Amino acid sequence: MATHVLFGFHAVTVRLKTAPGSVREVHVDASRRDARMRQFVARAHEAGARVIDSDDERLQRLAGTHRHQGVVARVDAVFKPRTLDEVLDELPGEPLLLLLDGVTDPHNLGACLRVADGAGVHAVIAPKDHAVAVNATVAKVASGAAETVPYLMVTNLARCIAQLKERGIRVVGTADDASQTLYQADLRGPLALVLGAEGRGMRQLTRTSCDALLRVPMHGAVESLNVSVAAGVCLFEARRRRDA
Repeated sequence: MATHVLFGFHAVTVRLKTAPGSVREVHVDASRRDARMRQFVARAHEAGARVIDSDDERLQRLAGTHRHQGVVARVDAVFKPRTLDEVLDELPGEPLLLLLDGVTDPHNLGACLRVADGAGVHAVIAPKDHAVAVNATVAKVASGAAETVPYLMVTNLARCIAQLKERGIRVVGTADDASQTLYQADLRGPLALVLGAEGRGMRQLTRTSCDALLRVPMHGAVESLNVSVAAGVCLFEARRRRDA
């Protein structure tokens, strides 16, 4: 079975919680014995994981970065829905989806996944040729959300949008020049929100495929928000409307 690396307290802790049997081994900084590390090691032992004391050089080599927080795990892949149909067919209620067009920075993707998890998004979707895949950096920034939110990479985003429409899901894009604001739009019911990369925005074909466009009203000097911040604003407003 294929293995990959997770690093950082949040990412590894979520895997220990959600799929402890998939954790092959956990490497921890042998020189660190503060309360947070002691609690983490105790949790790893409770989950039945093999805990290995390692030095910083080995941890950096395993994680591929010095930003590992003293925690690196080798884990087996766990099953996640691999197609949009698998996700939608399993949903008990109305879908809430996030589509990302052109987000290639792993830190932005990780932050978007974290926001998506918090807002109860059922899946995050991105095109294979204009996006970053989930890697160790994404998992670290996502603080465990890369383990809980399905991230689907599709061959053609415009075709995916058409499939969503066929299922009765309204597709709403975000654009700085949209006439309607986020707070004027109806965000209830089956919904897919589309955000483009910071600066470039959505590609033209993606934009014209949307049912409607809206903007986040800006009241200061800056013209736009980071994509993960914009995702948080839009998704939690949609969640507020759905829960009202």
